[in-house]
Amino acid sequence: MGLIANYKYLSDKNLNELKTLYTENTESITDIEENNNDLEILLDLDKMWDALHFALTGAGASEPIKNNCFSEAILGISHIEEVEDFIAYTEKSRIKDILLALDNFDIEKAMESFSMEECKKANIYPDIWDYEEESEEIEEEIMDYFQNMKDFYRKILEVNGNVLVTIC
Repeated sequence: MGLIANYKYLSDKNLNELKTLYTENTESITDIEENNNDLEILLDLDKMWDALHFALTGAGASEPIKNNCFSEAILGISHIEEVEDFIAYTEKSRIKDILLALDNFDIEKAMESFSMEECKKANIYPDIWDYEEESEEIEEEIMDYFQNMKDFYRKILEVNGNVLVTIC
């Protein structure tokens, strides 16, 4: 088992509940997730979230980059510090900029210089970078997840929603 990144549509009502929940020092997000069923817009990056962050930014996800749409797409903008798992959200006002950046990014060109060795040196999660014979499949997987992320943010923009990011 490992760290898996999930992204969900978050309504304005549930975003406000989330903010309230964590200002009151409550420790569970379960209620918010269970009540966030207005729309089912989901994205699962499985274990490749850090690798995708690295492909997009050149840095691992342990080093979030402020005001960088690519880093924000993967890690959200506002992080909730009082919890054990990684939980963050992105408000709808930022979604258009994130989608525009994703739409203008040439993932195929980025993958031309993608290096399994560089991922290993940067300690990118998951630790699969010694499997050089699988590099082509890993690169295809990263490109597929990138396309899925663009599609997800496009749907979020269409419904004027917010995004909940969990990595656990």
